[in-house]
Amino acid sequence: MEYRYTIIDANATSNLQLQHFLEDHGDFLCVDRSLDSREGINGILKHLPDLVFINLEDAAMDYFLMVSELHQYMNELPLIIGVARSKEYAYHAIKNGFYDYWLLPYNELDIRKTLLRLKKQHPKEVSSHTICLKSYKDFQYLNTDEILYLQADNNATDFVMKDGSVISAFKTLKTFEKSLPKNFIRIHQSYILNMDYVSRINYGKNICALKSGKKQLPFSKTYKENIDSLKKVLSKNAISTLKS
Repeated sequence: MEYRYTIIDANATSNLQLQHFLEDHGDFLCVDRSLDSREGINGILKHLPDLVFINLEDAAMDYFLMVSELHQYMNELPLIIGVARSKEYAYHAIKNGFYDYWLLPYNELDIRKTLLRLKKQHPKEVSSHTICLKSYKDFQYLNTDEILYLQADNNATDFVMKDGSVISAFKTLKTFEKSLPKNFIRIHQSYILNMDYVSRINYGKNICALKSGKKQLPFSKTYKENIDSLKKVLSKNAISTLKS
């Protein structure tokens, strides 16, 4: 499941830079972008994000007042991360309960550490069988039980469905790798498959055959560990079925 976030930042360049960093982590979804505290508080109350990123450079005190005001309307505030070019506002950020404080320009290591800590302290459990594919203002919802496999197509990903249809998303395969349910595994640089549809594993030919459509997908040595885990799961289920 994805962490939903909003960005409050009047600087278009730093706004886009932050989105690119977060996209690399695969399980963060931008639900709103605002230019100031007035737009920001409306976006937070409307979208109820898990995370809010605020560029404090232009109007830091307005943003601290905004955070104080949020307590009037919300039982639990989202986690807030402030960014600025100096440590000038760090004390006020701590006093206002900010989750973290980053210095500009963005540092990849600092971002990675914070996001890993966030995932450890506030884990998101995959409880939904639906995945949302977003393209501009178009939202498409797929039942993960109906997905046979995902295939990389340059910087896009094709979702091959049980009914034979193919739905494309303009994000890389890596983007979806960690956000899918546990029955999806990476078997190749270009493929993630739904193990529920695997009918055969052939180590001699390095292929997995699917129950639906008699499709065969290659697996690579890089992901052999995943294939071995898949074999154990399928064998265990087959044994229990024979005994029942």
